[in-house]
Amino acid sequence: MAPHALSWICVALLVVLASSSYVGARGARAPKTTNPTDGFTAVSLEESNFELQRPYNKASGSRYSFDGTVRKLWVLSSDKPHARQSHTSPRTEIRMEGYDYSSGVWQFEGYGYVPSGTSGVSIMQVFGGSETATTLMLHVYNGALRYYDRQLVEDNIYDRWFKLNVVHDVEGSMLTVFIDGEEKLHVSGRGGDSHYFKFGVYAQNHDSSFMESRWKDIKILKKY
Repeated sequence: MAPHALSWICVALLVVLASSSYVGARGARAPKTTNPTDGFTAVSLEESNFELQRPYNKASGSRYSFDGTVRKLWVLSSDKPHARQSHTSPRTEIRMEGYDYSSGVWQFEGYGYVPSGTSGVSIMQVFGGSETATTLMLHVYNGALRYYDRQLVEDNIYDRWFKLNVVHDVEGSMLTVFIDGEEKLHVSGRGGDSHYFKFGVYAQNHDSSFMESRWKDIKILKKY
């Protein structure tokens, strides 16, 4: 075969391979992201809306810090509960005050960060349920974010900032969780007459000795 014919065959093969790679790249779809806040309006938040709950025998500065941007919350598995009469596990949480709700569609938004080693802990919850205290909790176990201690919401959550959006449709009894704009969970609610949002660290089963989460840019939104 003539040298120029071989050259043309090589060129043709390269074109075919390049085309196949291009089609393959287009076929591998990127995760679908969206803006969960479309159609929602953010409510006004003041520092008084951020109510700190911490071990009752500890000063706030020993379990919580806020530098004007990042809220850092931590607790020990050996700590006391948040109230002397309480029999619940140790926690350092922010209870969002002033926006309890019993109807409508509400949303929590914030950027969270969980340091490696923190495990067996709830970092966010929608309080209020008919048979349980909450209608949704997000737990961290060994670097995985889970719906309670059950299905996986997001893996490899340690040591990185992630954007969390939780949408609660009360009448529809549905909750939807987004991580970095991607829908990760869609589950039924658990009833309840009144709800509010909480975030921080609240010890659960198999908790680590030290638990910490960090938060910034917290918003509460409502669909009108």
